[in-house]
Amino acid sequence: MTSTDAVAPSRPLRKDAVRNRELLIAAAREVFAQRGLEASMDDIARQAGLGVGTAYRHFANKYELATAIFEQSIDGVVGFAERALDATDPWQGLVSFLESLLEAQTADRGLREILMGAHDSKDMEQVHDRLIGPFSQIVERARQSGALRPDVQPTDLGVVTMMLCQAADLAGAESPQLWRRYLAVVLDGLRAGASADPLPIAPLSENAFRSAMAAHKQMLVREQRSGN
Repeated sequence: MTSTDAVAPSRPLRKDAVRNRELLIAAAREVFAQRGLEASMDDIARQAGLGVGTAYRHFANKYELATAIFEQSIDGVVGFAERALDATDPWQGLVSFLESLLEAQTADRGLREILMGAHDSKDMEQVHDRLIGPFSQIVERARQSGALRPDVQPTDLGVVTMMLCQAADLAGAESPQLWRRYLAVVLDGLRAGASADPLPIAPLSENAFRSAMAAHKQMLVREQRSGN
């Protein structure tokens, strides 16, 4: 092979470029946590102390920038699930998982919107695949222990989590921990023996839940783009 046939290795980023990228990711994490995915690239660049042109040289749009912090956020949620599965008491494992998940989502609006499907990414199905396994195990352990009512399904808790996040949005800064009040109400209803009556409507199937999330994502993305 001649020297002209060799493929030139890709050149590493300069130190200042690496620094700028790290500043943008750190700024995006902070801005998204406060404002969610409605925040603009201008907002992120300003927070990073950089020009918006520099931001666009590193990331094509805010959704690409969100992808840069996406994996780490999901890793954290998977970590909550793994710790819940290690709990000696399956019911307390379920409770601690819900508390950790809700605490993270109510403190970080961007993470909440990502988990609710607002992230404009083709990776959402892979995220659901990654989360449904440990989430289902948490539910099954609690159900088999006799602590969780037998007709509760994993998709029920997915919907409950979204409902409680809406309570946090409603309360805002006035009562940022209000979700804990309604989580206690929900947990009483989830316990086995809470009611002799079966739940009146069947739960969403896993496929129906995914379809509902996809539709919700499309609605949120349209709203965000129309506001930019």
